[in-house]
Amino acid sequence: MDCDFEEKDSYVYSIDDRGKIEKEITALERLGGRPQFAARIPLPFPVAGAVKYPGQAQFHPLKFISSVSEGLNIYENTAVRELAPKRAVTERGEIAAEHIVVATHFPILNKHGGYFIKMYQRRSYVLALENAPNVEGMYIDEATDGLSFRNYRDLLLLGGGGHRTGKEGGNWNELRGFARKYYPDAAEKYRWASQDCMTLDGVPYIGAYSSGTSNLYVATGFNKWGMTSSMVAASVLCDMITGKKNQYAELFSPSRTVLRPQLAANAFESVISLLTPSTKRCPHLGCALKWNPAEHTWDCPCHGSRFTEAGGLIDNPATGDLKK
Repeated sequence: MDCDFEEKDSYVYSIDDRGKIEKEITALERLGGRPQFAARIPLPFPVAGAVKYPGQAQFHPLKFISSVSEGLNIYENTAVRELAPKRAVTERGEIAAEHIVVATHFPILNKHGGYFIKMYQRRSYVLALENAPNVEGMYIDEATDGLSFRNYRDLLLLGGGGHRTGKEGGNWNELRGFARKYYPDAAEKYRWASQDCMTLDGVPYIGAYSSGTSNLYVATGFNKWGMTSSMVAASVLCDMITGKKNQYAELFSPSRTVLRPQLAANAFESVISLLTPSTKRCPHLGCALKWNPAEHTWDCPCHGSRFTEAGGLIDNPATGDLKK
């Protein structure tokens, strides 16, 4: 498979909490892994410690998807407007299916599952730097707002600056400040941003869409671990659809408890946004949109829908443009 595959060591580091790293190593050992403790790593600042996990995979995700999708029937520019039992309704007609998997990043069906309160979305930012060091591995901070590092060919990919969609955050400016301080000879070659669905407990929702829907499944809430979680989702859902028992189905069940601290945070954001006076309202559930000056978009702090300056839809769960 031609996807720029490379085998590299992976590191999770902590700036100031060695205890977290030691607990992570203990957990991995209980799972049968062979992690190593690293007191020093080739990043331009000291760390309290890091978990080193050898022999992990780095590859080009779009090239990977292009290869695994060969032979599939893929219909683009055919938006699904409604899901009904065993059928998906589009503007061009209906598609019949015995089983339907909703893999739309953030689920678009509001009537079931309560995903609009069980999830929120986060923006993450990346700079691709020329004339920067080769860090010989993949590195991520255990802290939510930390930085990540990896190399692709002659570029250093510096990630971070993240924040809840629709809220203020460091974005590329935070990364540029770091690069100026620690990599003064580096030059910014590219920049981009991504958006991830975050669950209440940090574990993806994979399985039956809800207890009240049959033959309808979901895979969402990958919490920034999309390439690995998507493989888990493929395994779990394949077994469920073919009637096989999967030992991980209960762990990832979308119907598990919602009694988590993040639930209150999501509810608070929704209430505040719904009560905020604004002429720009998200067509998903009516939340007030916030202007994102870094990316020149209108973003929803409730559920993460995003729109161009002119109102065109960029990210779901909204399924249409802003009303003019």
